Amino acid sequence: MAAIAVRYLRSVGAATTAGPAPVDALPRPHLRAVAADERPPVDPGEFRRVLGSFASGVTVVTAHDPDDPQGPAGFACQSFASLSLDPPLVTFMVARTSTTWPRIARAGAFCVNILGAHQGALCRGFAVSGADKFAGVAYESAPVTGSPLLDSVAAWVDCRVQAVHTGGDHLIVVGRVEALGAAADGVDPLLFHRGVFGRFGPLDG
Repeated sequence: MAAIAVRYLRSVGAATTAGPAPVDALPRPHLRAVAADERPPVDPGEFRRVLGSFASGVTVVTAHDPDDPQGPAGFACQSFASLSLDPPLVTFMVARTSTTWPRIARAGAFCVNILGAHQGALCRGFAVSGADKFAGVAYESAPVTGSPLLDSVAAWVDCRVQAVHTGGDHLIVVGRVEALGAAADGVDPLLFHRGVFGRFGPLDG
């Protein structure tokens, strides 16, 4: 009898359970792809020109895997920033096509060497692909990870790889800071702006 009663109530549109009355669902939105003329692509040359207006510091990210027959690894990097104070995290971006990044990833740790204003030539050496970047370069081992800590840098940050995220044609690498330090005499940083190196100067006025 209960089953018959439920079927009857449903046939006449009555509620079969206690509770609030049903509400009509909102209409589904009309979905469509974005047309080509609605979102024109950004010209790569213009992208670089405009973003080049943003001055940045310059670093060399280094790592050392004892099992790597090629020795220490490193590359010049200007896309470096602090990320978090608690826990202490930093981040840098590297091209997904980089041949150096897989070596750093295997090491699982890295040192960010923040270059001084006098180290433009050193930066150029680490920006060259395929060369022996450490030839003639003096360095010691960072205190925790053993990554190369280059001589005479303005500051350094010794890290372990915390996470890696995809960001378009780059990877976003997050490092957990294990140790860090800066030159006692306050070395001016090397700056990069509109394709050239520079340094701080006195403000007008």
